[in-house]
Amino acid sequence: MGEDERYDAIVLGGGPAGLAAAWYAARDRRRVALIERADRVGGLAGSFEVAGVRVDHGSHRLHERTEPELLADLRTLLGDELQHRRRDGRIRLCERWVAFPLQAADLVTAVPPAFAARAARDVATGPVRLRRGEDSFASRARAGLGPTVAKAFYEPYARKLFGVEPSELSPELFRRRVGARSGGGILRRVLSRNPAPGFWYPAGGFGRIPEAIADAAVGAGAVLRTRVAAVAIRPGPDGATVELSDGATVRARRVLSTLPARTTTGLYDPVHVPDRVAAAADALTYRAALLVYLVVGHRPYTTFDAHYFPELDIPLTRLSEPTNYRTSRADPVDRTVLCAEMPGSPDDAWWSLDAEALGRLVSGALVAQGLPDPDPTDVVVRRAEHVYPVYRRGHDGHQEVLESWADGRHELVLFGRQPLFAHDNTHHALAMGRGAASCLGPDGTFDAARWRALRDGFRDHVVED
Repeated sequence: MGEDERYDAIVLGGGPAGLAAAWYAARDRRRVALIERADRVGGLAGSFEVAGVRVDHGSHRLHERTEPELLADLRTLLGDELQHRRRDGRIRLCERWVAFPLQAADLVTAVPPAFAARAARDVATGPVRLRRGEDSFASRARAGLGPTVAKAFYEPYARKLFGVEPSELSPELFRRRVGARSGGGILRRVLSRNPAPGFWYPAGGFGRIPEAIADAAVGAGAVLRTRVAAVAIRPGPDGATVELSDGATVRARRVLSTLPARTTTGLYDPVHVPDRVAAAADALTYRAALLVYLVVGHRPYTTFDAHYFPELDIPLTRLSEPTNYRTSRADPVDRTVLCAEMPGSPDDAWWSLDAEALGRLVSGALVAQGLPDPDPTDVVVRRAEHVYPVYRRGHDGHQEVLESWADGRHELVLFGRQPLFAHDNTHHALAMGRGAASCLGPDGTFDAARWRALRDGFRDHVVED
């Protein structure tokens, strides 16, 4: 990649959306280069090794709602390595373990009778229940699902994930985060006779999906560079020049950015970024997370793939055991690794604790919830930024300012979870990348009208837990 090289598109960011854009664009014979500052692709969808076990950045699954065409492409890349598994998780409700996804029998036998009675009453009164106060995530949850379920699960879980009171969160979060938006909807799901929900997961860890896409993109002609970052975007009359951290420059007709909006606007000279746009980018904030990996000297720790903790008295939101997500002869038989997810920010008291202290904190919390003592032989910690977009009320106005600015720039396209501020799953991000690539014309043009229509459709995505 040198100064005289020119591309149809430069993709910034090697997560699922960026990789999909590079792959589909290259497959359509577009000249495309992808720039990733990390030493490997995948972003938070990538995998790495702890104690000889492939682990993920939290709990990741490829959901059954993945578009059939997209799923077919991934199955072609991964073959039998992409396994279909039955979900088998648990959630902590009313100090008891309940199957998750919810099951009818468990709701009758596992939760306290008083809780079940209140939840049933909420279902019956749902059609006449009104939202009260400010329109927010909290008011939508209580009106739609009933105060019993909202207070026990959705409100505390949202508080832990996003770090603000549920009443401060946008009603848009409820629409995007809750598939069954009424008590009756939950009941219909629970009583459904459809097959038990499942998911797709590679034998080599979730990161095999972005790795396989990266290999396919390169095989189709894309240029992929890791360990280098974009440091400036210089727009020109027929595209842009992107300056890289290693001193190289590269030119393209389009810059397709999956970077957070604040990062992308920061790559431009301030003359190209009006104050209102910079302010909008600054107003969109994210919740970070600590990922604490406990090496357990036996396997399995439990038979469940994941445990969910909505209660506020435990710092974890989820505990996953990757070896229970797959069948792989590469996994050791004498140990397993647990991943504890702890959303937070650097000003939290436990954020700067060392690995040993965090291991004790997590182990103690698990024992307090009735789980076995993991007694870890080792603890590894990763701190991840930009994990959960915080949908404060009014966030959509800031997002509209950013997207209008980008739409007015002939050289720039914002797509993916971060710049579109989308609390989405991996299959959604892959669909965004494929959509962005489909707008690149063979003559270097970009179908802006098609892109706007696709982008509007992405707002209908609903997160699958």
